[in-house]
Amino acid sequence: MDRLQSMRVFQQVVDEGGFAAAARKLDLTPAAVTRLVSDLERHLGVRLLQRTTRRLALTPAGEVYLGRLRSILSDIDEADEVAHAHSREMSGTVRVLALPVVATHIIAPAIAEFQRLYPQIVLELHVHDAVDPNVEDYDLTVLNGLFPVPSSAIVRTIVESQAVLCAAPPYLERFGEPASPEEDLRAHRWLRLRAPGTRLRSMTLIDPTRQDRTLEIEVPVVVHANHTDTLLRATVHGAGISSQPMDLVAPLLKSGHLKRVLAPWITNRLSLIVALPTRKYMPARTRAFLDHLVEHTRHTLSGLGMPEPPTL
Repeated sequence: MDRLQSMRVFQQVVDEGGFAAAARKLDLTPAAVTRLVSDLERHLGVRLLQRTTRRLALTPAGEVYLGRLRSILSDIDEADEVAHAHSREMSGTVRVLALPVVATHIIAPAIAEFQRLYPQIVLELHVHDAVDPNVEDYDLTVLNGLFPVPSSAIVRTIVESQAVLCAAPPYLERFGEPASPEEDLRAHRWLRLRAPGTRLRSMTLIDPTRQDRTLEIEVPVVVHANHTDTLLRATVHGAGISSQPMDLVAPLLKSGHLKRVLAPWITNRLSLIVALPTRKYMPARTRAFLDHLVEHTRHTLSGLGMPEPPTL
């Protein structure tokens, strides 16, 4: 008896709900499937399935055995995948779910270099506002730390970030650069993010160099929107001052398209996270993309006084 094959066939019979369906799935004859399950029961000395003309049901012994069997077969498949990864070129598809702003400013700039390193890996990128992301449907789900994630998911932090105040040089040439939060901010034009169904509150400023001293300031708002990228584009084109995540605007600060104002004041502490399915084994191609994303983010933030992302 091929014990491993019998175990796989038994699991398939239960999953498909019958011998004929399992036979079609496994490309075997129904007689072969029946024989392999019978061989397994004979080897164990216990009946695993109750068979009637109308239904198929697990016996108590079969239910306990199947629970252990799933874990064993999963470990065998994982071991096979690990071994195969050492003998084949990195290839396959990595399915990624990301928020629009994260996909545009974090993932998209990292793709070209990843393609150069791993030309056989295909990235399947799904972009939408995932209020309740179905993490199990993707290899990686990249979100900001404010989004709810299922408790069953494995969550890892890509980078700890901060929200900083920034404006375009032409705007600052026209309106001047604020030097004091208490005195200067009310004289400027503000672009602010507002979630649907909420009202704008006073601006919160935090000074991390002085034990997180906090100020609450009312500022004149000329544009409010529920879309981060819209406010960012308007800021780049000189519409006013806005608060933006440092990991998003780092390239624009380095290029000079934006300038940080009122440093070291920040408006919030943020995190960029990745949520992974509950399965224990992470395919090598998924690990490669995750490592590349972390490294690219680290390089982007270098020189801006930000803490480096943790090692995943």
